[in-house]
Amino acid sequence: MQVNRRSFLMGSAGAAAGLAFGAGSAIPAFAADTSLRAMWWGSNDRAKRTLDVAKLYQSKTPGVTIVGESLSGDGYWTKLATQMAGRSIADVFQLEPGTISDYSKRGACMPLDEFVPSALKVQSFGADMLKLTTIDGKLYGVGLGLNSFSMFFDTVEFEKAGIPLPTPDLTWDEYAKLAVELAKSSGKSGGPYAARYAYVFDAWLRQRGKSLFAREGVGLGFTADDATEWFDYWEKLRKAGGTVAADVQTLDQNTIDTNALGLGKSVIGMAYSNQMIGYQLIIKNKLGITMLPREKKGGPSGHYYRPALIWSVGATTKNGEAAAKFIDFFVNDIEAGKILGVERGVPMSPTVREAILPQLNPTEQETVKYVNLLKDQVGEYPPPVPMGATQFDQRVLRPICDELAFERTSPAEAAARLIEEGKATIKG
Repeated sequence: MQVNRRSFLMGSAGAAAGLAFGAGSAIPAFAADTSLRAMWWGSNDRAKRTLDVAKLYQSKTPGVTIVGESLSGDGYWTKLATQMAGRSIADVFQLEPGTISDYSKRGACMPLDEFVPSALKVQSFGADMLKLTTIDGKLYGVGLGLNSFSMFFDTVEFEKAGIPLPTPDLTWDEYAKLAVELAKSSGKSGGPYAARYAYVFDAWLRQRGKSLFAREGVGLGFTADDATEWFDYWEKLRKAGGTVAADVQTLDQNTIDTNALGLGKSVIGMAYSNQMIGYQLIIKNKLGITMLPREKKGGPSGHYYRPALIWSVGATTKNGEAAAKFIDFFVNDIEAGKILGVERGVPMSPTVREAILPQLNPTEQETVKYVNLLKDQVGEYPPPVPMGATQFDQRVLRPICDELAFERTSPAEAAARLIEEGKATIKG
């Protein structure tokens, strides 16, 4: 079923037809016929899981209607910008660690502190987990699961090539060699042109004691020399045949179905760990998962735990409490957790996490094992990203990398532009 860029109305007809409340359920004191709009991006699988949870919620909450909309790629951010301009932001909408600071500071999100713990019972997550979505001392969202950066790979193609599966201590130099070997043996590209991925660049920088954005103050956390080295690495690998061609990489809109791995154009992909489920649904061969390459054996990994995705409440909503209660159901209800699995990351709630473990399929179990693997490898969670981070990713880094891959500029020129345009974009 195609669900992207379509809206779904999940009315309360099910409850009216006689669906019973679960034992101990209470009827929330919402006004009659409360309607909540929910908006997110993601795969068809994510849309189905989200809609199924919304239907379950309605069956337990008479008088509440959820109108859900799933969009794909950059279309989501265009729609959100339109809603912000029209002061009609969805009641519940999806963000991520790289965008929550930006959008909360731009007035898109409602602070949720007043709903904790009356409507949002998130104390069991732990104080550190709430810090992941706290900006300037206020809670602007609820994390839907834990994840981190990761590298996915087609295990069958590795076996065909006679190349050992990558391990967590793989270095960037070793990665370059195996990517070229895989390209020769598979008839595909070895991996992505990942110069374009801000989160991979961030991990690469953290391995060297730097960061994408300044840890203190406002601005960038790297120099033109750092960026030149980064761009030079990917250009050399592209010319050696270890990455997809520029015309393939520019198709990537940060969605599973436009990623080189998802398109069947590469053996390796770099993405967030929770996305492994969506990739495996569209890829025939068994996927493996491991950490991103690192600078040197035994060196810092550059990884950190992050909320995979986030539900925030629109600042323009007239139903803040109702929206908060829907989010609470989403993250704390065991039946909802069983529907969602770990597609949006390993659940924050210890109770839900324990309840769903027995039902997880092999791919889902791999994502849990991966999060556990990182326990002794992750570094400190970085400060919230600055205002302008989204524009830096979408309108500065990616376009510059595309020009580089098409050989319209050099690594040094691209790096100089990245610094100049980046400084002009990051506002604090």
